[in-house]
Amino acid sequence: MNSGDGKDKETGAIVEASHFFSARESGFSSANEDALQVRLALLLQEHSDLDAAIVALAASPGHDRLTLARLKKKKLQLKDMIQKLQDQLTPDIIA
Repeated sequence: MNSGDGKDKETGAIVEASHFFSARESGFSSANEDALQVRLALLLQEHSDLDAAIVALAASPGHDRLTLARLKKKKLQLKDMIQKLQDQLTPDIIA
């Protein structure tokens, strides 16, 4: 290994870092909003799946009430998380 190889790696790291910062500065809010949209979609899907599980469990004879209560509590927690994300994605309107 010669000393030139180490310098090439260092220069490459500087170029990669500068590329990262310029990309981050130019579209960071958009990337953050996209991430929130993805998270929101996942939470909505999980909420829907949990709702289906609650309906199925409630319809079964001799269902476990404790499990049903826990699922309903989890569903409410998801609903709160969904509402917080939707509030973050909705722009504030100054009247």
